[in-house]
Amino acid sequence: MDNGVVITETAHGFICANGGVDASNLGAGSGSIVTLLPVDPDASAARIRETVRTATGVDVPVIVSDSFGRPWRWGIVDVAIGVSGLDPLEDLRGTPDHDGRVMRSTVRAVADELASAAELAFGKVAGRPVALIRGADFPRGEGSIRDALMPAEFDLFR
Repeated sequence: MDNGVVITETAHGFICANGGVDASNLGAGSGSIVTLLPVDPDASAARIRETVRTATGVDVPVIVSDSFGRPWRWGIVDVAIGVSGLDPLEDLRGTPDHDGRVMRSTVRAVADELASAAELAFGKVAGRPVALIRGADFPRGEGSIRDALMPAEFDLFR
């Protein structure tokens, strides 16, 4: 434990600071109580998606996100911790880039990109829990956030 942070792996497979336990943005009890990550973030996203579909008749993909730090970078960004109605990754390997060269390693983390963009819209401390993103290009599907987790054999930090 250096600098007051313990890097842990959660039961979900997320590698994050302090097990995803958070003591901020909790209202009057902030600092004396903590929140935990959802037990099943994909299921949470699916419940929200179904509630919106029932209420509006519109099937919108849902991303549940949380703020994460990144190795070798200052600052936090929101990343997807649960998804419903979209694939969290878009594998572009084998497709041509703008200049016609075949991409060999590009896999877009679209759920993370959308989560980070949404956080800019709803703001870290503004109290807005939801952002609607329009015009984004992403693969619809029934993916799981587990699809975005790095298998241990490819993880450079273990």
